[in-house]
Amino acid sequence: MFRLWGKMWKDNHMLKDLVIDDDSEDTRTHKIFHALQEICYDFDLENPIWLESNISDFKRHSKTRFRQDSFIEHIEFDYLEIQVIEED
Repeated sequence: MFRLWGKMWKDNHMLKDLVIDDDSEDTRTHKIFHALQEICYDFDLENPIWLESNISDFKRHSKTRFRQDSFIEHIEFDYLEIQVIEED
């Protein structure tokens, strides 16, 4: 089972969160992108742009934060955080 936790933060308060479960046979990368897409759809957000800092954080910690510079439109929160919480 693969699980990704998405959290929307503003002023050190979690506004929304969602856990996406994926038990498909897809690759880890596809599972991450699919889960992020589901989280953004549920939070009514555009998909963020993966910057080099996001990629390196995610490779190191299985966790990253998307701030304003990852979004084209203005966001009303501080950042969107995603974190892998379970992998087979």
